[in-house]
Formats: sequence, structure tokens, C-alpha cells
Amino acid sequence: ASVRIHINKCFRCFRCFRCFRCFRCFRCKRNVEVMDAVRRGAQLAIDECQYQFRNRRWNCSTLETVPVFGKVVTQGTREAAFVYAISAASVAFAVTRACSSGELEKCGCDRNVHGVSPDGFQWSGCSDNIAYGVAFSQSFVDIRERGKGQSSNRALMNLHNNEAGRKAILNHMRVECKCHGVSGSCEVKTCWKAMPPFRKVGNVIKEKFDGATEVEQRKIGTTKVLVPRNSQFKPHTDEDLVYLDPSPDFCDHDPRTPGMLGTVGRYCNKTSKAIDGCELMCCGRGFHTEEVEVVDRCSCKFHWCCYVKCKQCRKMVEMHTCR
Repeated sequence: ASVRIHINKCFRCFRCFRCFRCFRCFRCKRNVEVMDAVRRGAQLAIDECQYQFRNRRWNCSTLETVPVFGKVVTQGTREAAFVYAISAASVAFAVTRACSSGELEKCGCDRNVHGVSPDGFQWSGCSDNIAYGVAFSQSFVDIRERGKGQSSNRALMNLHNNEAGRKAILNHMRVECKCHGVSGSCEVKTCWKAMPPFRKVGNVIKEKFDGATEVEQRKIGTTKVLVPRNSQFKPHTDEDLVYLDPSPDFCDHDPRTPGMLGTVGRYCNKTSKAIDGCELMCCGRGFHTEEVEVVDRCSCKFHWCCYVKCKQCRKMVEMHTCR
């Protein structure tokens, strides 16, 4: 709730809200109609980040301050790469969805998709206007980095990851269809292009996070570019995430670094050998175990017509938290 209040505050005072950053910007005043969609996109990015990192030491916890993720994302780490990518994608996604739902006067459905496809179906319905959403995200989200002249290595990193986030939508657009005919037959099929669910976008960007490439800036001719720090690694593509600095271990709370909350008190999985396991999540400090009562729905039955009725079952389970 506090995050939502903070986003609304940014919206009301016409400050550009960039998921983890709020700064004064004339573009907000020029795009008042779109700001509600941008605000929804910002919340979408926060929610997706917290879902994707729910089992990691850094779990996208938000703060009351700006940036909302703290100084973690002001460093050139792969975590910052993910946040930039997911926030650029979320703005494109939310604005495109607003176009399709008729909220915005400046855009609507993508009317460039029409006629009969090579597969024989009729393009119809409301295809998502992803071109408009991506163009808006590029002009709105990238403005801060382009204002730096695109010369610093951090600006290059941010711009690259912004575009990688948007490509996670573009490259996973799908075709949805509806059949028309007598008794549900498919004599005529109309189809339209639709964005993937944002969870799919988050999954794609998280995979890119796991395989992100460490880069450094080099000058090729008169152009400054990012290249893999290790020359044995293959060059990254436009879809990959890149980062400049290694990540901290996120084990301990550091009051000098807002957002570095540590893992004390975090729940862990005693039987897992992965990052959510108690050994890794707790950084070798050990963990506490306690029995707690949980209430689950059980013995669910479908009743005609039409509802499901469940009982409430109570059971004791072990919960483990990091010391």
C-alpha cells in the first residue's frame, strides 16, 4: 500500500516515475493522458520484480524513499539491469493495454494488421498496438539516459537493458483466434495479435538475468560500445541483459546502503540446495525453526450449480527463518 501511495504522489506532482526513480520532467506534463497507464506500469514492474526474486537474497524490497529499491539499482549490477529492463517493458505493456482498451485518444488498436493471412484466416478484432507502446516507452523511459549523451558506460548499459526489456514483449507477441460458424464450427476464423501475459515477460527477463553478460566500454572507431569483459564469451545480443559491476552478496544489512536489507529473518527452505535453501539464503549463519499452525482449504466439492465448497483444515508445519 505504501508503494502505491508513493506512486500516486509522484503522479500527482507530475514527476516521471521510473519504477525506482522519481524526477522532475516536462514529459510528464506533456503526456498527462498517459500518466495513469505509466503509474500502473510502474506498479506492475514492482510486483513482477518481487515475484521473480521472491526466493533470492535480494528480493526487490521497496523503501519509502527514492529510489524505491534503494541504492542497489544505482550500481551497475545485474539486479539493476533487471530493474531497468522490467520497468521499460512494463511501461510499454501498460500503455499498449491502455491503447487497446480505448483509454487513450492518441492511440487505439493496431489497424495495420488486416486482410487475410498466408494461413488463410482473417485478421480482425483488436490487435495490440505494441508499436505505439514501445515507441512511448523509448521516448519516456530512455530520456534520462539520452540526456547524458549516451557516452557513459552506465548510460549505455541502461539503454541496452531498456531495449532488451521491450524486446521481451515484441519477440513473444502471439496470435489469438476465434472461430465462427454453425454450432461452434470453425468455418471462418478471425485472429488478432496480442501481447503475452506480463508474467511471461517477467520470466523471459529473469532468464536473461540469470545469463547476463558482464561488459566494459570500448571505443570502436568513433563509437563507444559495450563488449564482453571476458573475450572468450560470445557477444551479447539485443535481447540479453548486460551489467558492469559484480553484485554484492546481499547477506548483511548495510545502513549506509539503502535497500541492502540482508537476509536476517527471511524464510528459507531447509531441504533445498538452491538459493532459497537455508544454507545459501542464510549465508552460513544458521536458521531458527518453529512450528506454526496454518489453515488450508481442503476436501473441496463441486455443487450443482455452480459453486465449490471447501472445509478448513488446520495443521502444524515447520517454518525456518535465517538468523
